Amino acid sequence: MAGLATSLGAGAATNSLEQMKDIDTIFLFGSNPTEAHPIVSLHLKKALFKGAKLVVGDPRKTWMAKRADVWLNLKPGTNIALLNGIINVILKNGWENKEFIKNRTEDFKELKVKVKEYDLKKVEKITGVSKENIIEAARLYSHADKAMIVYGLGVTEHKSGTENAMAIANLALVCGHIGRPSTGIMALRGQNNVQGSSDLGPLPATLPGYQSVTDRKSRLKFEKAWGVSMSPKIGLKSVEMLDEAIKKKFKGLFILGEDPAQTDPNAHEVREALKSLDFLVVQDIFLTETTKFADVILPGASFAEKDGTFTNGERRVQRIRKAVKPVAGKAEWEVICEIATRMGYPMHYDHPSEIMDEIASLVPIYGGISYDRLENESLQWPCPTKDHPGTTTLYTDLFSRPGGLAKFMALDQKEPGEKADKAYPFNLITGRRREHYNNGSMTRRVREIMEVVSEELIEINPEDAKKLKIKDGDNVKVSSRRGKIKVKVKVTEKSQKGNVFMTFHFPNALSNFLTSGHRDPITGTPEYKICGVKIEK
Repeated sequence: MAGLATSLGAGAATNSLEQMKDIDTIFLFGSNPTEAHPIVSLHLKKALFKGAKLVVGDPRKTWMAKRADVWLNLKPGTNIALLNGIINVILKNGWENKEFIKNRTEDFKELKVKVKEYDLKKVEKITGVSKENIIEAARLYSHADKAMIVYGLGVTEHKSGTENAMAIANLALVCGHIGRPSTGIMALRGQNNVQGSSDLGPLPATLPGYQSVTDRKSRLKFEKAWGVSMSPKIGLKSVEMLDEAIKKKFKGLFILGEDPAQTDPNAHEVREALKSLDFLVVQDIFLTETTKFADVILPGASFAEKDGTFTNGERRVQRIRKAVKPVAGKAEWEVICEIATRMGYPMHYDHPSEIMDEIASLVPIYGGISYDRLENESLQWPCPTKDHPGTTTLYTDLFSRPGGLAKFMALDQKEPGEKADKAYPFNLITGRRREHYNNGSMTRRVREIMEVVSEELIEINPEDAKKLKIKDGDNVKVSSRRGKIKVKVKVTEKSQKGNVFMTFHFPNALSNFLTSGHRDPITGTPEYKICGVKIEK
């Protein structure tokens, strides 16, 4: 989010899913949509069936990578070097969109100087991607009429995640593939309604609608609406709260629909932080690894018990309607209101539509959205007025930055916080499998799903398996500098030599006991996509 916001103005996807069918070149980077975003993959497949070219940047040989015109099989954590190399090829060959760069961007000279440092020989050495594939990827993307970059957590879940997203924006801007239908950048979110929740104020530096907490005018608007004075001090990110808890400087947490004891990295340290709290409240629909540490557990509501809206990854605000009343008796928004009231701040709404009306009054990008309008249609923000149709494509005329210009960012490749070495010779990449959702607390309760994927597996390349004298189905011990687990082996060409892959769906063989505490210094996003491990029989 922070990367695209810096380069373009908004931390959100620029285009719409429905436009994907008309793409003629797809650049899929750090994303495995057939597993992690299957609905998005259906849209992409429509374009492929119509003859679209496909470039895939991914360390794993995914379903999409197998079918790519060009597979950029980069080493984990070398995203910026690869993207700089592609841009350098485009500029050296004069394939850039000169008119777009001149009229709609700034700081191009700095970018041009920087990417010159990333010649093909250097980039091939850093990334492991052949010169020929880098050139062909540059040619396909730059020569396309309608090219879209689709990226996922393989971009953002790195120590350099924010800068990785900026590098992607650089590539789109150099070729002018932005501001038109079926072009742009689609940033795929990790879970449902991540976009919507991000829009409405959970970030420590922003109020709802990405209005800065340090901006006096913004604060005054919310102070008037809410009847309180507000501090201009930027708060802690969620991972920083746990850091402070270990130091005994952070006393209490209310965790709603989150399972950090399983899904946060370096899980031993996370659990130590949860133990260190004076008071922990967890609200969820099932018991999880995190509820084991709770002083109070409150019942959550499933999607079928909710009235409200979800905002999906294309900025589309959609009405959801409960099929049944909340089994526990109260909706989650009612629980929050009651807690706030009992703590001394009266908070009362008769219906979620009143909350949406308050959002519209305070958040300009949601200004024209109401339940009345959402009754018959969904709307993509920005939708500033009640007669505005919503925005399917961002940046058709201006970028949401000072002067309306997009900003090129001159970036250098940065090393991951940790990678394979002599002591821990494999790079562990973590991710998801299609059958399970996130921590698995819901999907592991479904018998039919468990019949298909019943346990964790570590995916390893056949050559690496042969060297270790292990075979498909063997049980092995996997360890890192932080912990060790036992897990069953799956030998597969999906993993390149030197890389292994696991998910975080199963608490009895949890990859996050192995993952590192390294983070993006800007957003605090953990580096889930690479750490060093060793494997023993």
